[in-house]
Amino acid sequence: MNMFSSESTTDEVLAGVDLVGQRFLVTGVSAGLGVETARALLAHGASVVGTARDLAKADTALAAVRDEVHDGASLEVIEVDLASLTSVRRATEELLSKGELFDVVIANAGVMACPFGTTDDGFETQFGTNHLGHFAFVNRIVPLIKSPGRIVLLSSAGHRRSDVDLIDPNFSTTEYDPWLAYGRSKTANVLFAVALDHRLRDQGIRATALHPGGISTELGRHLTPEIIESMRAMATTPPVPGAPRPQRKTVPQGAATTVWAACIATPKEIGAEFLEDCAVAKINDSEAMGGVKSYALDAAHADELWALSEEMIAETFAFNR
Repeated sequence: MNMFSSESTTDEVLAGVDLVGQRFLVTGVSAGLGVETARALLAHGASVVGTARDLAKADTALAAVRDEVHDGASLEVIEVDLASLTSVRRATEELLSKGELFDVVIANAGVMACPFGTTDDGFETQFGTNHLGHFAFVNRIVPLIKSPGRIVLLSSAGHRRSDVDLIDPNFSTTEYDPWLAYGRSKTANVLFAVALDHRLRDQGIRATALHPGGISTELGRHLTPEIIESMRAMATTPPVPGAPRPQRKTVPQGAATTVWAACIATPKEIGAEFLEDCAVAKINDSEAMGGVKSYALDAAHADELWALSEEMIAETFAFNR
């Protein structure tokens, strides 16, 4: 029986858990959920390697966290800009050269609802950062993931806004909408987890994706006043009459599902699944809130996105361990 809920915090989920001797990699540790995830893991003795685009910003954000690092734990931050394949490849080469293994890789970083733009490599910003950057980063360090091991990808309920577009991923012909682009990128996160799990499960590595919940973090830094007002309207008017309103979470509550997936849940129950509120989400193709759209868990669809992603970044991955 699952002891946790939407209101559980990281400290409640990890109560009594000893992570001494375990190594975690967490992308995006310069704000919000990434900082809280690192803090919670360190507080239980884990060693954490974090990534950040801006090391100075991460150093400031992690100042209080560093003071709480327990004996046997360690915190290191490396520079990775997920909007640059050059940066991703440089960082992964350095990690591979060191050869230090990880028990869990947590793909936490991301951007949300930003104005139209492109990454250094010409990809639409949200798809390029949230999906392709992590696709290249995680796949390149698979040789460093222990068996048994886990890969946890932060997606969002935003995946319910849109399936991926395999024909026009960069909005070359589609009119750009920030939420549509966000939804595509978050669906891509789930499909990436499905494809990873199918490729690595026989080697003892399981992959999963999750919705942390509605949280006020720096992820929303690109939101305009108009978008914020529309979000407030949605929060007070559920799409299905009589349905519950979406619950806002604190950052420790938002990161709880991440640490539950990384440390508590059994590998078998979370592999190739979508998680929310410290539990496996049910398929929900209705307009009601909650759950996961079936298109996000479709294995054949995941393979199609995998092939497109390899083509877009001009790199292929075969996991021979």
